[in-house]
Amino acid sequence: MKKEELVDFFAQLGKVCAQLGKGEEWSDFSLGVTKEEYEKLQYVVNRQFVYNGWFSKENVQKSLFDWSVLLRDEKITDWLKGYSFNSSPKKVSIIMAGNIPMVGFHDFASVILSGNIAVCKLSSEDNTIIPALLDMMVSWNPDFANHFLLTAGKMGKVDAIIATGSNNSVQHFDQYFGHLPHIFRKNRVSIAVLDGNETDEEMEALGDDIFTYFGLGCRNVSHLLLPEGYKIDKFFEGIFKHKDIVYNKKYGNNYDYNKAIFLMNKHALLDNNFVLLKETEDLHSPLAMVYHHTYKNQDEIDKYLNAHQKDIQVVIGHNYLPFGQAQTPSWTDYADNVDTMKWLGNI
Repeated sequence: MKKEELVDFFAQLGKVCAQLGKGEEWSDFSLGVTKEEYEKLQYVVNRQFVYNGWFSKENVQKSLFDWSVLLRDEKITDWLKGYSFNSSPKKVSIIMAGNIPMVGFHDFASVILSGNIAVCKLSSEDNTIIPALLDMMVSWNPDFANHFLLTAGKMGKVDAIIATGSNNSVQHFDQYFGHLPHIFRKNRVSIAVLDGNETDEEMEALGDDIFTYFGLGCRNVSHLLLPEGYKIDKFFEGIFKHKDIVYNKKYGNNYDYNKAIFLMNKHALLDNNFVLLKETEDLHSPLAMVYHHTYKNQDEIDKYLNAHQKDIQVVIGHNYLPFGQAQTPSWTDYADNVDTMKWLGNI
Protein backbone atom coordinates (compact mmCIF):
# COMPACT_ATOMS: atom_id res chain seq x y z
CA MET A 1 0.00 0.00 0.00
CA LYS A 2 1.17 3.53 -0.80
CA LYS A 3 1.76 6.20 1.83
CA GLU A 4 -1.46 8.06 1.00
CA GLU A 5 -3.45 4.84 1.27
CA LEU A 6 -1.93 4.06 4.65
CA VAL A 7 -2.75 7.54 5.94
CA ASP A 8 -6.38 7.09 4.87
CA PHE A 9 -6.37 3.66 6.47
CA PHE A 10 -5.23 4.93 9.86
CA ALA A 11 -7.65 7.85 9.63
CA GLN A 12 -10.48 5.37 9.10
CA LEU A 13 -9.29 3.47 12.17
CA GLY A 14 -9.54 6.74 14.07
CA LYS A 15 -13.26 6.94 13.33
CA VAL A 16 -13.81 3.52 14.85
CA CYS A 17 -11.64 4.39 17.88
CA ALA A 18 -13.67 7.57 18.45
CA GLN A 19 -16.92 5.62 18.56
CA LEU A 20 -15.47 2.94 20.83
CA GLY A 21 -13.76 5.52 23.02
CA LYS A 22 -17.03 7.35 23.65
CA GLY A 23 -18.75 4.07 24.47
CA GLU A 24 -21.29 4.63 21.72
CA GLU A 25 -23.22 2.00 19.81
CA TRP A 26 -22.70 1.29 16.12
CA SER A 27 -23.91 4.22 14.02
CA ASP A 28 -23.69 3.38 10.33
CA PHE A 29 -21.48 1.86 7.64
CA SER A 30 -19.30 4.97 7.47
CA LEU A 31 -17.23 3.28 10.20
CA GLY A 32 -16.27 0.61 7.69
CA VAL A 33 -17.65 -2.23 9.79
CA THR A 34 -20.99 -3.92 10.17
CA LYS A 35 -22.97 -3.70 13.39
CA GLU A 36 -21.95 -7.25 14.25
CA GLU A 37 -18.26 -6.53 13.63
CA TYR A 38 -18.44 -3.36 15.72
CA GLU A 39 -20.11 -5.17 18.61
CA LYS A 40 -17.32 -7.76 18.58
CA LEU A 41 -14.79 -4.94 18.98
CA GLN A 42 -16.90 -3.40 21.71
CA TYR A 43 -16.95 -6.73 23.53
CA VAL A 44 -13.14 -6.86 23.46
CA VAL A 45 -12.97 -3.32 24.85
CA ASN A 46 -15.48 -3.94 27.60
CA ARG A 47 -13.82 -7.19 28.71
CA GLN A 48 -10.25 -5.96 29.01
CA PHE A 49 -10.41 -5.92 32.81
CA VAL A 50 -10.87 -9.71 32.70
CA TYR A 51 -7.50 -10.11 30.97
CA ASN A 52 -5.77 -7.36 32.93
CA GLY A 53 -7.21 -5.96 36.14
CA TRP A 54 -5.51 -2.60 35.48
CA PHE A 55 -7.37 -2.14 32.19
CA SER A 56 -10.67 -0.74 33.42
CA LYS A 57 -13.33 0.00 30.85
CA GLU A 58 -12.89 3.73 31.43
CA ASN A 59 -9.13 3.62 30.90
CA VAL A 60 -9.39 1.54 27.73
CA GLN A 61 -12.00 3.92 26.36
CA LYS A 62 -9.79 6.89 27.20
CA SER A 63 -6.88 5.35 25.31
CA LEU A 64 -9.05 4.67 22.27
CA PHE A 65 -10.54 8.14 22.27
CA ASP A 66 -7.16 9.83 22.65
CA TRP A 67 -5.92 7.79 19.70
CA SER A 68 -8.95 8.85 17.68
CA VAL A 69 -7.89 12.47 18.13
CA LEU A 70 -4.42 11.72 16.76
CA LEU A 71 -5.73 9.46 13.99
CA ARG A 72 -7.28 12.29 12.03
CA ASP A 73 -6.17 12.73 8.46
CA GLU A 74 -4.83 16.25 8.96
CA LYS A 75 -2.93 15.36 12.16
CA ILE A 76 -1.28 12.33 10.57
CA THR A 77 -0.39 14.31 7.44
CA ASP A 78 1.09 17.19 9.46
CA TRP A 79 3.13 14.75 11.53
CA LEU A 80 4.59 13.01 8.50
CA LYS A 81 5.77 16.22 6.85
CA GLY A 82 9.54 16.30 6.75
CA TYR A 83 9.92 12.55 7.21
CA SER A 84 10.88 10.17 4.43
CA PHE A 85 8.86 7.14 3.33
CA ASN A 86 10.99 4.04 2.79
CA SER A 87 10.61 2.63 -0.72
CA SER A 88 12.64 -0.43 0.32
CA PRO A 89 10.91 -1.63 3.53
CA LYS A 90 12.96 -2.82 6.48
CA LYS A 91 11.71 -5.29 9.05
CA VAL A 92 11.57 -3.49 12.38
CA SER A 93 10.85 -5.51 15.49
CA ILE A 94 8.77 -3.86 18.22
CA ILE A 95 8.83 -5.38 21.70
CA MET A 96 5.88 -3.66 23.33
CA ALA A 97 5.21 -2.79 26.94
CA GLY A 98 1.83 -3.51 28.52
CA ASN A 99 1.55 -1.05 31.39
CA ILE A 100 -1.29 0.97 29.82
CA PRO A 101 -3.72 0.14 27.00
CA MET A 102 -2.25 0.32 23.49
CA VAL A 103 1.00 1.84 24.77
CA GLY A 104 2.93 0.29 21.87
CA PHE A 105 0.68 1.65 19.14
CA HIS A 106 2.75 4.78 18.53
CA ASP A 107 5.75 2.64 17.59
CA PHE A 108 3.55 0.45 15.40
CA ALA A 109 2.11 3.41 13.51
CA SER A 110 5.57 4.98 13.18
CA VAL A 111 7.04 1.86 11.60
CA ILE A 112 4.14 1.39 9.16
CA LEU A 113 3.82 5.05 8.18
CA SER A 114 7.58 5.31 7.57
CA GLY A 115 7.21 2.62 4.91
CA ASN A 116 8.61 -0.26 6.93
CA ILE A 117 7.30 -3.60 8.19
CA ALA A 118 6.40 -3.98 11.87
CA VAL A 119 7.28 -7.30 13.52
CA CYS A 120 5.45 -7.00 16.82
CA LYS A 121 5.91 -8.97 20.01
CA LEU A 122 2.93 -7.96 22.14
CA SER A 123 3.04 -7.82 25.91
CA SER A 124 1.06 -10.58 27.63
CA GLU A 125 -0.61 -7.76 29.57
CA ASP A 126 -1.99 -6.11 26.42
CA ASN A 127 -2.41 -8.65 23.64
CA THR A 128 -6.04 -8.40 22.55
CA ILE A 129 -6.99 -4.80 21.69
CA ILE A 130 -4.36 -4.13 19.02
CA PRO A 131 -4.87 -7.52 17.28
CA ALA A 132 -8.63 -6.92 17.16
CA LEU A 133 -8.13 -3.53 15.54
CA LEU A 134 -5.57 -4.88 13.07
CA ASP A 135 -7.90 -7.74 12.08
CA MET A 136 -10.51 -5.13 11.27
CA MET A 137 -8.04 -3.15 9.14
CA VAL A 138 -7.03 -6.29 7.23
CA SER A 139 -10.71 -6.94 6.51
CA TRP A 140 -10.83 -3.54 4.81
CA ASN A 141 -7.87 -4.37 2.61
CA PRO A 142 -6.01 -7.71 2.82
CA ASP A 143 -2.87 -6.02 1.47
CA PHE A 144 -2.47 -4.33 4.85
CA ALA A 145 -1.40 -7.72 6.27
CA ASN A 146 1.85 -7.35 4.31
CA HIS A 147 2.85 -4.41 6.51
CA PHE A 148 3.00 -6.19 9.86
CA LEU A 149 3.46 -9.47 11.69
CA LEU A 150 2.33 -10.32 15.20
CA THR A 151 4.38 -13.00 16.92
CA ALA A 152 4.35 -14.64 20.33
CA GLY A 153 7.61 -16.51 19.75
CA LYS A 154 10.84 -15.84 17.90
CA MET A 155 10.85 -12.81 15.67
CA GLY A 156 13.07 -14.22 12.97
CA LYS A 157 15.51 -12.03 11.08
CA VAL A 158 14.88 -8.30 11.46
CA ASP A 159 16.80 -5.20 10.42
CA ALA A 160 16.25 -3.08 13.52
CA ILE A 161 14.47 -3.18 16.87
CA ILE A 162 12.48 -0.94 19.22
CA ALA A 163 12.15 -2.45 22.68
CA THR A 164 10.49 -1.11 25.81
CA GLY A 165 10.87 -2.62 29.26
CA SER A 166 12.32 -2.25 32.73
CA ASN A 167 15.87 -1.19 33.51
CA ASN A 168 16.74 -4.88 33.90
CA SER A 169 15.09 -5.76 30.59
CA VAL A 170 17.26 -3.24 28.76
CA GLN A 171 20.35 -5.20 29.77
CA HIS A 172 18.91 -8.30 28.11
CA PHE A 173 17.84 -6.31 25.05
CA ASP A 174 21.38 -5.06 24.67
CA GLN A 175 22.82 -8.55 25.09
CA TYR A 176 20.63 -10.14 22.43
CA PHE A 177 19.88 -7.28 20.05
CA GLY A 178 22.61 -4.71 20.65
CA HIS A 179 24.24 -5.54 17.31
CA LEU A 180 21.16 -4.22 15.46
CA PRO A 181 20.14 -0.58 14.98
CA HIS A 182 17.98 -0.09 18.04
CA ILE A 183 15.99 2.07 20.42
CA PHE A 184 15.94 0.60 23.94
CA ARG A 185 13.65 2.26 26.46
CA LYS A 186 13.85 1.78 30.22
CA ASN A 187 11.93 3.07 33.24
CA ARG A 188 11.12 6.77 33.27
CA VAL A 189 8.87 8.88 35.47
CA SER A 190 7.27 12.30 35.26
CA ILE A 191 7.27 15.12 37.76
CA ALA A 192 5.34 18.31 38.48
CA VAL A 193 6.81 21.64 39.54
CA LEU A 194 4.37 23.66 41.64
CA ASP A 195 4.85 27.32 42.54
CA GLY A 196 1.85 27.80 44.86
CA ASN A 197 -0.11 29.90 42.36
CA GLU A 198 -2.00 27.03 40.74
CA THR A 199 -5.73 27.47 40.24
CA ASP A 200 -8.29 24.95 41.49
CA GLU A 201 -8.72 23.78 37.91
CA GLU A 202 -4.98 23.23 37.51
CA MET A 203 -4.83 21.22 40.73
CA GLU A 204 -7.68 19.01 39.54
CA ALA A 205 -5.84 18.55 36.24
CA LEU A 206 -2.71 17.56 38.18
CA GLY A 207 -4.81 14.81 39.73
CA ASP A 208 -5.47 13.52 36.21
CA ASP A 209 -1.73 13.59 35.51
CA ILE A 210 -1.14 11.44 38.58
CA PHE A 211 -4.02 8.96 38.53
CA THR A 212 -4.93 8.37 34.88
CA TYR A 213 -4.20 4.69 34.11
CA PHE A 214 -3.72 4.27 37.90
CA GLY A 215 -0.34 6.00 37.62
CA LEU A 216 1.24 3.13 35.67
CA GLY A 217 2.52 5.16 32.71
CA CYS A 218 5.92 6.78 32.37
CA ARG A 219 4.05 10.03 31.70
CA ASN A 220 2.18 9.84 35.01
CA VAL A 221 3.40 12.32 37.62
CA SER A 222 4.91 10.54 40.61
CA HIS A 223 7.11 13.26 42.12
CA LEU A 224 6.29 16.84 43.15
CA LEU A 225 8.65 19.77 43.50
CA LEU A 226 7.07 22.15 46.03
CA PRO A 227 8.10 25.67 47.08
CA GLU A 228 9.15 26.08 50.70
CA GLY A 229 6.13 26.63 52.93
CA TYR A 230 3.70 25.03 50.47
CA LYS A 231 0.35 24.10 52.06
CA ILE A 232 -0.16 20.46 51.15
CA ASP A 233 -3.90 20.72 51.89
CA LYS A 234 -4.33 22.50 48.56
CA PHE A 235 -2.89 19.49 46.79
CA PHE A 236 -5.12 17.04 48.66
CA GLU A 237 -8.20 19.14 47.90
CA GLY A 238 -7.31 19.31 44.22
CA ILE A 239 -6.99 15.55 43.77
CA PHE A 240 -10.02 14.61 45.89
CA LYS A 241 -12.18 13.70 42.88
CA HIS A 242 -9.94 10.64 42.37
CA LYS A 243 -10.74 9.21 45.81
CA ASP A 244 -12.58 6.19 44.39
CA ILE A 245 -9.42 4.91 42.72
CA VAL A 246 -8.63 2.96 45.89
CA TYR A 247 -11.64 0.70 45.22
CA ASN A 248 -9.84 -0.84 42.28
CA LYS A 249 -8.62 -4.09 43.80
CA LYS A 250 -5.11 -4.00 42.31
CA TYR A 251 -4.54 -0.32 43.14
CA GLY A 252 -6.03 -0.77 46.62
CA ASN A 253 -3.73 -3.71 47.32
CA ASN A 254 -0.70 -1.62 46.37
CA TYR A 255 -1.90 1.25 48.57
CA ASP A 256 -2.41 -1.04 51.58
CA TYR A 257 0.87 -2.88 51.05
CA ASN A 258 3.03 0.23 50.68
CA LYS A 259 1.33 1.92 53.61
CA ALA A 260 1.99 -1.09 55.83
CA ILE A 261 5.63 -1.43 54.75
CA PHE A 262 6.47 2.23 55.23
CA LEU A 263 4.70 2.45 58.59
CA MET A 264 6.47 -0.68 59.89
CA ASN A 265 9.75 0.95 58.91
CA LYS A 266 8.61 4.11 60.70
CA HIS A 267 8.85 6.34 57.65
CA ALA A 268 7.01 9.64 57.93
CA LEU A 269 4.03 9.66 55.56
CA LEU A 270 1.07 11.84 54.66
CA ASP A 271 -2.08 9.88 53.86
CA ASN A 272 -5.48 10.91 52.51
CA ASN A 273 -6.86 7.33 52.33
CA PHE A 274 -6.16 6.80 48.63
CA VAL A 275 -2.61 8.01 48.02
CA LEU A 276 0.50 8.29 50.17
CA LEU A 277 2.96 11.19 50.19
CA LYS A 278 6.58 10.79 51.26
CA GLU A 279 9.15 13.56 51.44
CA THR A 280 12.33 12.55 49.65
CA GLU A 281 14.45 13.62 46.71
CA ASP A 282 14.34 10.08 45.32
CA LEU A 283 12.66 9.99 41.93
CA HIS A 284 11.00 6.58 41.52
CA SER A 285 8.07 6.16 43.90
CA PRO A 286 6.06 2.97 44.46
CA LEU A 287 2.55 2.74 43.03
CA ALA A 288 -0.11 4.55 45.10
CA MET A 289 2.58 6.83 46.51
CA VAL A 290 3.84 10.24 45.39
CA TYR A 291 7.26 11.53 46.41
CA HIS A 292 7.84 15.22 47.02
CA HIS A 293 10.52 17.62 48.15
CA THR A 294 10.86 21.38 48.47
CA TYR A 295 12.95 23.94 46.64
CA LYS A 296 14.09 27.45 47.43
CA ASN A 297 14.56 28.93 43.96
CA GLN A 298 14.64 28.22 40.24
CA ASP A 299 18.31 27.24 40.40
CA GLU A 300 17.45 24.31 42.67
CA ILE A 301 14.69 23.24 40.28
CA ASP A 302 17.02 23.36 37.30
CA LYS A 303 19.73 21.48 39.17
CA TYR A 304 17.33 18.68 40.09
CA LEU A 305 15.87 18.40 36.58
CA ASN A 306 19.31 18.33 35.01
CA ALA A 307 20.60 15.71 37.46
CA HIS A 308 17.68 13.38 36.59
CA GLN A 309 17.28 14.28 32.94
CA LYS A 310 17.77 10.71 31.71
CA ASP A 311 15.07 9.40 34.05
CA ILE A 312 12.38 12.04 33.50
CA GLN A 313 9.80 11.69 30.74
CA VAL A 314 7.63 14.80 31.28
CA VAL A 315 7.72 17.89 33.48
CA ILE A 316 4.35 19.43 34.33
CA GLY A 317 3.83 22.96 35.66
CA HIS A 318 3.86 26.64 34.83
CA ASN A 319 6.52 27.22 32.15
CA TYR A 320 6.49 23.48 31.44
CA LEU A 321 3.86 21.18 29.96
CA PRO A 322 0.41 22.42 31.08
CA PHE A 323 -1.41 20.64 33.88
CA GLY A 324 -3.64 17.83 32.65
CA GLN A 325 -1.59 17.16 29.50
CA ALA A 326 0.72 14.42 30.76
CA GLN A 327 -1.31 11.54 29.32
CA THR A 328 -2.43 13.22 26.09
CA PRO A 329 0.79 13.21 24.03
CA SER A 330 0.92 14.35 20.42
CA TRP A 331 2.54 12.44 17.54
CA THR A 332 5.80 14.30 18.13
CA ASP A 333 5.97 13.58 21.88
CA TYR A 334 8.37 10.70 21.39
CA ALA A 335 9.22 8.41 24.28
CA ASP A 336 12.61 9.19 25.84
CA ASN A 337 12.73 12.24 23.53
CA VAL A 338 14.11 10.08 20.70
CA ASP A 339 12.59 11.00 17.33
CA THR A 340 11.44 7.56 16.24
CA MET A 341 10.49 8.64 12.72
CA LYS A 342 13.87 10.28 12.09
CA TRP A 343 15.61 7.17 13.40
CA LEU A 344 13.51 4.93 11.16
CA GLY A 345 14.48 7.04 8.17
CA ASN A 346 18.15 6.46 8.91
CA ILE A 347 18.17 2.68 9.34
